[in-house]
Parts: sequence; structure tokens; C-alpha cells
Amino acid sequence: MNSDRATGWGVIRIDPKYFRPAEVDLLLGAPSKAKCQLGWEQKTSFDQLVNMMVDGDLQQAEREMRANG
Repeated sequence: MNSDRATGWGVIRIDPKYFRPAEVDLLLGAPSKAKCQLGWEQKTSFDQLVNMMVDGDLQQAEREMRANG
């Protein structure tokens, strides 16, 4: 990290590859409409979904670490 000479404040550089393509402040969803109108039933619990997402992020991080040596 560098510092701004005029203010003395720390300056950081952010790599745009870590930005989300469309950041949303709040995401809400309820499966009741899909269940009612389509007869849809969930097969994955919320906890399972979180675990899948974390596992995917960890695998991606490992691939990036191997690629960057």
C-alpha cells in the first residue's frame, strides 16, 4: 500500500477482476410462487447451497494460486 503525499492517507489499488458484474444491495426470493404455479420443490437446502458456494470459491482460489505460482 502506498500513501497519498498530500494527505498521508493510505492508497490501495483494487483489481477490477474482483468486482461483481452487477452488485445488488438486497436480494430476496420466495419459492412459493414457483411451487404454487409450477409444482416446483427445492432439492437443495440453504445450508447445502452455502456449502456448495464456499466450496466453489475455495476451488477457484486454489486454481488461481496454482496459476500464479
